[in-house]
Amino acid sequence: MNTTSDSPPSSPPSSAPAPSVTLRPLERGDLHFVHVLNNNRSVMGYWFEEPYESFVELEELYRKHIHDQSERRFIVQDSGQERVGLVELVEIDHLHRRAEFLIMISPEQQRRGYARAATRLAINYAFRVLNLYKLYLLVDVDNHRAIQIYEDAGFQREGVLIDEFFSDGRYHDVVRMCLFQPQALGQSSAGRGAGV
Repeated sequence: MNTTSDSPPSSPPSSAPAPSVTLRPLERGDLHFVHVLNNNRSVMGYWFEEPYESFVELEELYRKHIHDQSERRFIVQDSGQERVGLVELVEIDHLHRRAEFLIMISPEQQRRGYARAATRLAINYAFRVLNLYKLYLLVDVDNHRAIQIYEDAGFQREGVLIDEFFSDGRYHDVVRMCLFQPQALGQSSAGRGAGV
């Protein structure tokens, strides 16, 4: 998730309703929306990727990965069916039942609760549909708003990777966070780490 604020967030009022969002599979017609996000320096800085990608490159990636079972990409839509972001589950490992979670919300749509709602939908999909055991993510140590959203969704910190990514002229430390299926679904995690 993109943010430019380094100050820790305050929790949203409990009376504020969560925005209504849906996740739907990424389609070819969404590529222009994704292209705009991928070329936004403020967005891609938090993904630790170069913010310059041609539309032709994006189309080639789409064609190459459309049937790849180790990836799932979704458009985040608001209640009016407008695109507000992108969710990805990548590096899906069916043997070890884990995947990496990524989310990107358009800068003009941030601070409206979309990331929080879309994260919860992605967690539900990963654990109930794909039957994954573990979701993990990497987030810049300075991206306090994103870390708070992930912690609120149940992710826990696994550790800090030092100088893991080079972006905007310097190396960045990242927090690796994870969430396990039993805790996300409210089940006992007695078997975790027991080699079961």
